[in-house]
Amino acid sequence: MVGSTVSEKCTDIVVVGSGVGGLSCAALLARYGFEVIVCESHSIPGGAAHAFERNSFKFDSGPSLYSGLSYSPSANPLRQVLDAIGEDVPCATYNTWGCCLPEGDFDTSVGTQQFCEILTKLRGEAACVEWQKLQQVMERFTSAVLAIPPAAVRFDLGATITVSKYAKHMLQHITDIVKLTGPFSRIMDDVVHDPFIRNWLNLLCFLLSGLPANGTSAAEMAFMFADWYRPNVVLDYPIGGSGAVIEALVRGLRRHGGQLMLSTHVEQVIVEGNRAVGVRLRDDKQIRARRAVVLGTSVWDALKLLPDKAIPNRFRAKRQATPECDSFMHLHLGIDAQGLRSDLACHYIVVNDWQMGVTAPQNVVLVSIPSVLDPSLAPDGKHVIHVYTPGNEPYDFWQGMNRTSQEYLQQKQIRAQVMWQALERIIPDIRSRCEQTLVGTPLTHEYFLRRHHGSYGPAIRAGSGIFPGPNTPLSGLLCCGDSTFPGIGLPAVAASGMIAANTLATVKQHLELLRVLSV
Repeated sequence: MVGSTVSEKCTDIVVVGSGVGGLSCAALLARYGFEVIVCESHSIPGGAAHAFERNSFKFDSGPSLYSGLSYSPSANPLRQVLDAIGEDVPCATYNTWGCCLPEGDFDTSVGTQQFCEILTKLRGEAACVEWQKLQQVMERFTSAVLAIPPAAVRFDLGATITVSKYAKHMLQHITDIVKLTGPFSRIMDDVVHDPFIRNWLNLLCFLLSGLPANGTSAAEMAFMFADWYRPNVVLDYPIGGSGAVIEALVRGLRRHGGQLMLSTHVEQVIVEGNRAVGVRLRDDKQIRARRAVVLGTSVWDALKLLPDKAIPNRFRAKRQATPECDSFMHLHLGIDAQGLRSDLACHYIVVNDWQMGVTAPQNVVLVSIPSVLDPSLAPDGKHVIHVYTPGNEPYDFWQGMNRTSQEYLQQKQIRAQVMWQALERIIPDIRSRCEQTLVGTPLTHEYFLRRHHGSYGPAIRAGSGIFPGPNTPLSGLLCCGDSTFPGIGLPAVAASGMIAANTLATVKQHLELLRVLSV
């Protein structure tokens, strides 16, 4: 359904935005029995995780690294949402990716042993011993981070009941749980002294949160260690790309009676008597909400949707001042794969200079070649490639530019060079192979995804601030997505959607969901 067919209507809950957070929330609300309408401004659902096609090449717009989707029960909240709504996403599995680092080019794997072998070659036996010690230390923190599944969390007094079944396990880890709220660097600094391992851990932190180890929560890294560094672990790539995940969430939403309205731009939340009661669309039509409005947008974009007097000025100013991560550069390519080496990995991480720091503009580049695992993404004999600078492209370089100007087009080519150079380390003749070339900038992110400054999300440093959760001072208004608990990343935003939905459900409904999920 598109915006031009919208008529004035009433529903239980309106969800604004069809990113993974918004869709996870809406699909679960529909499963709980609520009447739900999702309003999406774009013509394609999925937010930063949407997929698109050009000349038979199918591209991921954003996320390219997945884990915990190919099996169930899983600790991944996104998989838990899919289980709850009765959907599945077939995945190709693998365990190895490529690294192009200042120390050289090599392949590494998830799991308990192979990285230690890499360390021994690069840094000697002492580095391997140090890594093994870190893994031992992290074992208790991974137990602590899994003590309370996100699926059990809700932001009202009902949480005392839904979380109570995990209380004994939580109390066993209470000291570690407290430490998990701080930055990972507090754990890392006690154990890790080898400079390469410290650089590696800062890189992993940056890829998770957009911040290095001294800003990334220990809980995020503990979850990653639980997921990546265990026996027989695999990574996943959804067959059909990120679009397959979005399609599964949309199927679940619709199968449980929810609606998705595309090309339906919300101009403002309607507030009456200090309560959110619906939304006003671009064409001035309204969708009324009997129970709640849920904003699946960034914190800054959410504020733009609220009337000036709807929330206290102090609250607005505090949320508006939320620090933000930088944006992205993207290079989407469809290429001729004839004669390419047969051992191409699905993913590569490129770091140009450790001394610059992992958050330095254009210092880290990620390369995804998903058609290595899923040939359906490209025509026969072709590959799709997605190269991107992950949250390290400053918006200031682009602010105020006209996307149709010659200046903008020239800057696109200049700022894209670092991505071409990274890819040439893997495929030296890449420029001569291209059949489809698309370059994306922070302004692309801002325009198509309705993202404030095209940002990756909030840069809330662990130990210095906390993600605020779904509740707001305005009755009937909740939030989900990367600006709420527990933060950036696909598992995190799925958890945020689950938590917002749980908060609106009854405790009885919530407990039944936990029984079904067996978490």
